[in-house]
Amino acid sequence: MAKPIRAKKSFGQHFLHREDIAERIAHSLVRTADYDHVLEIGPGQGMLTQYLNDRSFTLHAVEADRDMVPILKEKFPDLAENLVQEDFLKLNFPAIFGDHQFAIIGNFPYNISSQILIRMVELRAQVPELVGMFQKEVAQRVVAPPGSKTYGVISVLCQAFYEGEYLFKVGPGAFNPPPKVDSAVIRMTRRENYKLGCDHVLFRKVVKQAFSQRRKMLRNTMKLFLEGNKKLEDEFFKLRPERLSVADFVKLTNWVQEARA
Repeated sequence: MAKPIRAKKSFGQHFLHREDIAERIAHSLVRTADYDHVLEIGPGQGMLTQYLNDRSFTLHAVEADRDMVPILKEKFPDLAENLVQEDFLKLNFPAIFGDHQFAIIGNFPYNISSQILIRMVELRAQVPELVGMFQKEVAQRVVAPPGSKTYGVISVLCQAFYEGEYLFKVGPGAFNPPPKVDSAVIRMTRRENYKLGCDHVLFRKVVKQAFSQRRKMLRNTMKLFLEGNKKLEDEFFKLRPERLSVADFVKLTNWVQEARA
């Protein structure tokens, strides 16, 4: 009898064992007419994979745990050539997808979930859609609107290019071993117009600086970029960062760029 595979803390593994939830996640990809390829991150033992493997798109999978790769190849022999044993954050996307559009899906390892979202943003020209399982608090933060207590850096960076939807909650009992927190599935859909209207690198710096002391007004946190600038006297700079929309952060970034010119 084969020795059962145990989840490894080093990979942040919690294996989903609910078939109904796996099927629901798989069918949460709704913009399939916009891409021919889908990348599953961390398929583990293939609970979600089985509901993706017979769809109209070409499925690819990246699995960091080498012990899982032979299990997946045995269960899904037709996936073997598109299965990569690698850390997602080190993946060579051009080598796999070229300039093709592709979606991202998965029961994401919680220890790299925010980094997956940042990589989605970096790859936005090729990624029209992402569906993923996150720690519930992270999921809520990503889709939080301006003014919310959970609205922050990751909210702004993702919502600048994607519309987020909180789909459903998943309790600890759906996993083996059960995590100590609730989970949730969200969908990120790329905006039709995902041109930012300002320098993206500077935008990220401005957003992070604004939220570095989220309880302080912008006139205090933005001194790093606008020291001595009369703009700091505007009413706008009496706001705290959680009150700003993405459009406000774009405007703020352009002001900073003009001040540097």
